[in-house]
Amino acid sequence: MTRAAVIGSGAWGTAFAKVLAEAGARVTIWGRRASVVEEIRDRHTNAGSLPGLRLPEEVTANADLAAATEGADLIAIAVPSQTLRGNLAEWADHFDRDATVISLMKGIELGTTRRMSEVIVETARVAPERVVVVSGPNLAPEIAAGQPTATVVACLDEDRAKRVQHALALPYFRPYTSPDVVGCELGGAVKNVIALAYGMAAAMGLGDNTRASLITRGLAETARLGVALGADPLTFAGLAGLGDLVASCSSPLARNRTFGEHLGRGESLEQAQAATRQTAEGVKSCLSIRDLARAHNIEMPIVEQVERVCHEGVDPQIAVKLLMGREMKPE
Repeated sequence: MTRAAVIGSGAWGTAFAKVLAEAGARVTIWGRRASVVEEIRDRHTNAGSLPGLRLPEEVTANADLAAATEGADLIAIAVPSQTLRGNLAEWADHFDRDATVISLMKGIELGTTRRMSEVIVETARVAPERVVVVSGPNLAPEIAAGQPTATVVACLDEDRAKRVQHALALPYFRPYTSPDVVGCELGGAVKNVIALAYGMAAAMGLGDNTRASLITRGLAETARLGVALGADPLTFAGLAGLGDLVASCSSPLARNRTFGEHLGRGESLEQAQAATRQTAEGVKSCLSIRDLARAHNIEMPIVEQVERVCHEGVDPQIAVKLLMGREMKPE
């Protein structure tokens, strides 16, 4: 039987643990908060993150990272992307040398503009072929409820990707493999920023034409940057590109869209954070994605305007006017 560990006891980490367990693994979730760890271990629930969910008996929890990861064939990491590097310095010694490390995170690191798999490779001293990226339209509450979805399992090692695919496959959770780690990670990171813009537009009362334009032009921005970084452009037409983007923009369950709605209603960054009480990865990643785009001379006007709203205090109404007033270029 596969032995798996999930580092992170939030909604996505918990939902992913449920998938692993229902697909045949024994899973231990690691979390910092003793109350959450005890609830998962003793009652098989995580009401604060996924109310109403009953976890399989094969899922337990432990606040001791060494115990949680001991003997794990698969180690999935589901923590806020900007905390990863600092945490991995502490965690890496507990990873089995042959374990597959699964990144469930969607962000670009501030300062370094590294993708999450790159941070894992650098900090945990893990070979790139051992890192798997899972990305796609993966809204945790829907997955926890067993609603059908599909996802992408990306890895440089095709055999390893297939093993993880097998470890996740369920009647309601269909994984597809891909060798395009760059494209899958970039799609997952940039969609958070576009979802912020979408949420702002929705709160401002802008209609379906505007929203469709944000999705399609946001996808074009993502693809331009992806191609410059060596990604396969077809990735952005698939689950890890368009699929993830549509889900994050259109669903009220998506935290970046919800955060953007608060900004679109004129709330400050601090007010939006207090209201949502969740990490909206796009708020910080818009800075690193902007820097990455500038370093490669790629125009990403939606990302630029989201960054100005979030970090320079620009009114969303002004940001829309700036977007629409840009010099016109071919589609």
